[in-house]
Amino acid sequence: MGWSIKLGRIAGIPVQMHLTFLLLLVWVGLSHWGRSGTSLAVIIGIVFILALFGCVLLHELGHALMARKYGIQTKDITLLPIGGLARLEKMPDDPKQELWVALAGPAVNVVIAALLFLWLQISGGWEPLSRLSVSEGSFVERLLIVNLFLVGFNLLPAFPMDGGRILRATLAMKMDYARATQVAASVGQMMAFVFGFLGLFGNPFLLFIAFFVWIGAAQEASHIQVKSALDGVTVERAMQTNFQTLSSSDTLSRVTELLLAGAQQDFPVVWGNEVLGVLTRADLMKALAQSGEETRVADVMRREFRVAQADEMLEPILTQLATEELRTVPVMRNSQLAGLLTLDNVGEFVMIQAALRGQQPQNSETKV
Repeated sequence: MGWSIKLGRIAGIPVQMHLTFLLLLVWVGLSHWGRSGTSLAVIIGIVFILALFGCVLLHELGHALMARKYGIQTKDITLLPIGGLARLEKMPDDPKQELWVALAGPAVNVVIAALLFLWLQISGGWEPLSRLSVSEGSFVERLLIVNLFLVGFNLLPAFPMDGGRILRATLAMKMDYARATQVAASVGQMMAFVFGFLGLFGNPFLLFIAFFVWIGAAQEASHIQVKSALDGVTVERAMQTNFQTLSSSDTLSRVTELLLAGAQQDFPVVWGNEVLGVLTRADLMKALAQSGEETRVADVMRREFRVAQADEMLEPILTQLATEELRTVPVMRNSQLAGLLTLDNVGEFVMIQAALRGQQPQNSETKV
């Protein structure tokens, strides 16, 4: 994720912090300074937020480690001002496995809350709830309450919260996965409508939650629509077959002519039946600005790129394509270049399949 600072690795998983998280720390510090005017209050406030996000990090690790148990790796975990995000390679195909992955995060917060409860019982550090606030009262007791809130909030049956995935996994045990997703997404959007309606009467934070839930539900439904459309589909069915190629000795002036003459943006560089590289539109523009139109393609093209076979399944390749910088894949058939696979082509294919099935496409952008 852009604008993120790498913090390190935990259990082999990269952990990073979005730069906007620093704004949260600044806001917390200023808020505590405004209330008390002491450096100690500022430090305690910031430490509490860090402890809270430590619990959020452990929550995301719960998801990641449970997913690893089922052979699914986690790309990274990012701390954001609104919480944490663990980017799994994919969700498990088995609904029971997805259920356990979704439950693992809230379960971590339950364990943390239980340990904090035992500590308060042993130490006798309980304070009346009336003396607790966001910035005042027992540090441990406030952290306990926040963990219970995280459990309750994440179990709301709405995407992108864990409760939405729990609901979808439960429904998928009794019905088609795509249908289960649509039902769960509809439930989530109904909740978003309720949050938004209540937010109009004095709680702006509910409006933010409503927007967050509505978008999350729509994206999940779109993602499953893509997954359903690509089920059992080979690369050959979605690849672009009308395309131009380049020679390594061509100049960039030749590429600009091809770029302006059609819709193709990335070009395979070939020598006979061998693909030597790929020249992207972004690399072309950069090279034109730095060295001009007479630069040879061989000096600009990318020599490291993925190649797909025409009879490969499309979905796993698309998942990789969406996470890599190079968004065009040469497709080979019988050792010859047969086509190009791009996100745009796959997006069009998904829209066509949705139309043939009588579905309303969520949007023209492919989500994976």
